[in-house]
Amino acid sequence: MKILKLMLFVTLFLNASFDSALKGQSKFLSPQEAFKVSVIEDGDMLRTKIILGDKIHISDESLKYKIIKPKEFELSVTRPKADKLNGDMIYRKQLLVDIPISDITSKDIKGAYSLMIEFQGCSDAGICYNTEKKIYKLKTPKPSFWNRIKNLISSSSSGNISDALTHENPIFIILLFLILGLLLALTPCIFPMIPILSSIIVSQSGTGKPSAMKGFFTSLVYVLSMAVTYTTVGVISGLIGADIQSAMQNPWVLGTFAVMFFALAISLFGYFEIQLPSSWQSKINSASDNAQGKGIVGTAIMGFLSAFIIGPCVAPPLAGAILFISKTGDAMLGGVALFVMSIGMGLPLLLVGIGAGKFMPRPGGWMTRVSQVFGVIMLGFAIFMLSKIAPAWMSILLWSLLFMGISIYMGVFDNSSNSIGMSKLFKLLAFVFLIYGTSLFIALLSGSTSMLHPFEKFTAQPLIRVKTTNIDKNLTNRLASNEITPQLGYSIKRLLKEVKESKKPVIVDFNKRSCPSCRELEEITFPDPAVKAEMKRFTFISIDITKYNNNDKALLKKFNLWGTPNIIFFDKANHFLDKKSITGFIKPKPFLEKLKSIK
Repeated sequence: MKILKLMLFVTLFLNASFDSALKGQSKFLSPQEAFKVSVIEDGDMLRTKIILGDKIHISDESLKYKIIKPKEFELSVTRPKADKLNGDMIYRKQLLVDIPISDITSKDIKGAYSLMIEFQGCSDAGICYNTEKKIYKLKTPKPSFWNRIKNLISSSSSGNISDALTHENPIFIILLFLILGLLLALTPCIFPMIPILSSIIVSQSGTGKPSAMKGFFTSLVYVLSMAVTYTTVGVISGLIGADIQSAMQNPWVLGTFAVMFFALAISLFGYFEIQLPSSWQSKINSASDNAQGKGIVGTAIMGFLSAFIIGPCVAPPLAGAILFISKTGDAMLGGVALFVMSIGMGLPLLLVGIGAGKFMPRPGGWMTRVSQVFGVIMLGFAIFMLSKIAPAWMSILLWSLLFMGISIYMGVFDNSSNSIGMSKLFKLLAFVFLIYGTSLFIALLSGSTSMLHPFEKFTAQPLIRVKTTNIDKNLTNRLASNEITPQLGYSIKRLLKEVKESKKPVIVDFNKRSCPSCRELEEITFPDPAVKAEMKRFTFISIDITKYNNNDKALLKKFNLWGTPNIIFFDKANHFLDKKSITGFIKPKPFLEKLKSIK
């Protein structure tokens, strides 16, 4: 008993002594007390907060915000101003950092993801805690119906549109492609269709004034013909894996189109009349109760031809639908989407048809002038088609002669004293055409092939030079000279080898000589000063697939591409960024934004 009392006394004594020893010393906070971390989703922001205990600080150098699932990358965040302690930058009391969710979704993160906040803190009393790693499981908010539409419409990637077709419901898809068609109808691509359709209505009206119903019917046949053409091309391309649109760029096909437009132009000038045999016309008229059948075949043929004129403008949605059909085999949904898009593009043309019948003045001498104007436009189309296969100098020569011919036809050298009122402005326009036509002729003599910059040979050379040599050069030499060198004969092995050798992110441009949008990229987008400055961060590889041989086909198939132009990207780690791909022409500003998003 005495022994137990003695042990109890000793224990109480030792505890009292220990408590006495702790008095006056600092009590260290546990990690849970020192660091209280929270993450709140607030609209389009993630609001992160770290509340620090008394006399606790965090090193700025140790603070990191990372996405660790489904893939790992560090976020670049805006941090508050830090304090200085013994040469180090630190944070005290609380640390508030907002992270735009767009910074996460821009890295192709959709749905569930994990955010990790990593830091190391210390106490002023002289202890440093172990590195803290706080992980939060979150989900990206699903965009609203209209935001999803908006994001896809602004997308220049056929892959994104293909994914939408795969994962979205049919109603969304049909509405998306209808809106895409309506927006495409507002672009310059649809403008050439207006004079073509108007010339058809004028030529079919004969000596009488066309009714609104007849004008609508003619435009409906024209639009449906375009829509059926696009739908057929898209479905067949997707099912058999063939790039039919590239096949339509065959010199024989383009040459035939050019001859047809030239013949239509001569017809509109009144040298001869293009019409079906009278026996055929009688049967067509009988089949439609002697009403609106006349010219229906010719209208349908023009709609078919027009579908290939505006092909480059609809490259992303067309390629997206073809890619979807090739992956899933669902020709029904892909075909309906393309058909709806074509109808959306054609709605303004239906209004033109109605207006041509309702607002067109009574027949008279003015109709001859209108036909001749349309004839000039048809000549322009013929040169446009021919320029895809003819040498560049021949294209410039033909455009030069056309513009100078128009000015002479408009009476640019006639006695101006006889002109009054609007006719003087008419002659001013003729003089502008003469100057431009002459400028193109001078460009031809100087060796320039640019219609947008005819005097480029007399100005400073651009930083990025476009060469058309097919000689394989060492990649290092091409990078040093900062040249864009379209080359033939690329293989998958060769491309991936050059990508691997590059110390920079890589841009790969697929183009062909008969591609107008490719020329637009070379003359408008790539030479832009801001774009050129940003492109210095990249290795640029330009691949000419004009021959469309087995290597070219394999390259396009490898990266899920259709036709030209197509631009793909690789990051510094040689990863192919499929969601960043660009199909069709892109203006300098959005292209610059795309470049800045690639590291």
